[in-house]
Amino acid sequence: MDVTLHLAQDPEADALLGRSPLAALIGMLLDQQIPMEWAFKGPATIARRMGTEDLDAHEIVAFEPETFGTLLSDKPAVHRYPGSMAKRIQQLCQYLVEHYDGDPEAIWRDAGDGRELLRRLEELPGFGKQKAQIFLALLGKQLGVRPEGWREAAGPYGEAESFRSVADITGPESLERVRAYKQEAKAAAKSAKATKPSAG
Repeated sequence: MDVTLHLAQDPEADALLGRSPLAALIGMLLDQQIPMEWAFKGPATIARRMGTEDLDAHEIVAFEPETFGTLLSDKPAVHRYPGSMAKRIQQLCQYLVEHYDGDPEAIWRDAGDGRELLRRLEELPGFGKQKAQIFLALLGKQLGVRPEGWREAAGPYGEAESFRSVADITGPESLERVRAYKQEAKAAAKSAKATKPSAG
């Protein structure tokens, strides 16, 4: 895996995401309750603070939880909730070590089809269905991982020419389009909630 991604909008961080499957998975894990670019810069910040150029699941698991938490909470913090995200990252890496010998690419290397790959992604700690579908769409659209039926398994995020998620970000312009889509979706959900008649 060595491609050019533009999720962090930062050359160093994007280079790591493009060559490290673990960095991409951790970025996806961090992508909640903070701006997308902040989330995907996180893996590069973690690697820098660990004193390494790449991320390794075994190394992350070996950290004392408190020490690893400090790595994420030092200023500037990697996430709005660095302590809880440090635990989640270590849980994810522990799962990868136990089930895939620490090799994230093994998740998709021999996946028979899109549905199987989606199931494997959903089994990862911290990955619900939506996060798994978005990551599956990212794999298919930008990382060349396209088992049969991957678009269908990714749901709406797998649609071609859509601007729904990080899977569709290839530069500043598409980032703005995805951000606009998310804002519209949030506003629509809020509006639907406000017009829903109350029970009783």
